[in-house]
Amino acid sequence: MMSFTPLKKALIWGTCLLGLLLCIPNFVRQPTPSTPWRQIHLGLDLRGGSYLLLQVDLAALERDRLATLTDNVRASLLAAGLGYRNLTADSAAHAVTFTPRSPEESTPDLAAIAKMPRAVPGEFDAAARPDGSIAVTLSGEAMKARAHEALSQSVEIVRRRIDATGAVDPQISVSGPDRIVVNLPGISDPERVKALLGTTAKMTFRLLDPNASPNAPPPPGVTLLPMQDNPNEKLPVRDHVDVDGGDLTNAQAGQDGQTGQWAVNFTFDNAGAREFADVTRANLGKRFAIVLDNKVISAPVIQGVIPSGSGQITGSFTAQSATDLALLLRAGALPAPLAVIEQRSIGPELGADSIRAGAISLGVGLVLVMVFMVLFYGLFGLYADFALVLNLVLMLGILSLFEATLTLPGMAGMLLTLGMAVDANILINERIREEVKRGRTALAAMQAGFERATGTIIDSNATALLAHVMLFVFGSGPVKGFALTITIGIVTTLFTTLFVSKMLMVGWYAAKRPKTLPV
Repeated sequence: MMSFTPLKKALIWGTCLLGLLLCIPNFVRQPTPSTPWRQIHLGLDLRGGSYLLLQVDLAALERDRLATLTDNVRASLLAAGLGYRNLTADSAAHAVTFTPRSPEESTPDLAAIAKMPRAVPGEFDAAARPDGSIAVTLSGEAMKARAHEALSQSVEIVRRRIDATGAVDPQISVSGPDRIVVNLPGISDPERVKALLGTTAKMTFRLLDPNASPNAPPPPGVTLLPMQDNPNEKLPVRDHVDVDGGDLTNAQAGQDGQTGQWAVNFTFDNAGAREFADVTRANLGKRFAIVLDNKVISAPVIQGVIPSGSGQITGSFTAQSATDLALLLRAGALPAPLAVIEQRSIGPELGADSIRAGAISLGVGLVLVMVFMVLFYGLFGLYADFALVLNLVLMLGILSLFEATLTLPGMAGMLLTLGMAVDANILINERIREEVKRGRTALAAMQAGFERATGTIIDSNATALLAHVMLFVFGSGPVKGFALTITIGIVTTLFTTLFVSKMLMVGWYAAKRPKTLPV
């Protein structure tokens, strides 16, 4: 109980040395770029940066689904040889409505619609209305499921886009049923990031209608879309999507070999390549529009069959705009537009003030605690102080190992951990002092003091550990940072108190064999 084998001592000192080595990268410049260098990242409140609150446009998500449902209804009726009149999407009723050619076709129409594929079970329901029309209504529960899926998908795409910009340790989380919180430490001017996140990046390839006039109302199934470079110029683009940009596997910015201008080179997967080849084969000599977020990037004439599934988007690109477009296409299209509804920027000066204030608080608290321990417990208090400093080193080492993000609440958690560590050392020293007063010998007092204090220390820290683990699991943002720091601190406190402090005290006793203890 009161002895430490050489192996046990080696493991304890080895753990302490490892913690010290893991701390070094936070205070020393990285020697070479190839050197493994794990550091603690500073959070938004310490480093400065930007906070963005984004909202998913669920209304646009429903409009897109109604548009798709309209196309599916049209295709199903035509495939069954059935006609229709006044096929429209009614956003207010969350339905697609149409009128059969005759009352006798109502039942076959409903049968054809019942065979349509559903994205999720029970997505829509078709029923005849008293006026003879038929309504295909979207299910509320199905739309909630799609909204939840769209939110999760948006978070992943936002993460991909931000990671591609080189932002260090961004924090992205869900807030409510339709909002996403983005913290960008170190980025005080987020305009480019805002532009990337606010772009849906839904790219499609569609044919132009040669019979439609840009100066006249378009026929059904055709929409006048503006050119991206010249919004005043509009082209009659068919609503039917011939090739979906979701089939892209890669997109890279490059320069056109003939003109030297910046362009975006893209590649389709196997399914997209087949569709692309079929469309170009069947429409030689026709104009093929590349549409991004309802704006035509370019509309070249199909000169020949493109069987490789590779192509190039040209236009008035700069190096930055071509790189950004390639980034958006690689990350994928958002299922619905995102709007920035709140933005805050924290300057680096304010972050530096927070670091300074936190460091002063931590330093003053540490010094006061160390002085208290020496004054009240003498040499054993000095050993406790050594364990306390080592506790802080191990905390920083573990945070560095996992490249954790340190926030101001996290620094408060460190200070609180030091107080908890002192409590454990006070328990041990007070127990030893009580045993000395009872007349026990030095060795017996130390052994009884450790035995009686250990159970209390483990019980109290285990309870605190469970509480802070729950706080980390169910908390968010700064609360998580605070809980993580405390959780790590509890583990290091148990190690330094029950092993390091004890080993130092036992080593002192084995070397001195004193008659009385310095408590």
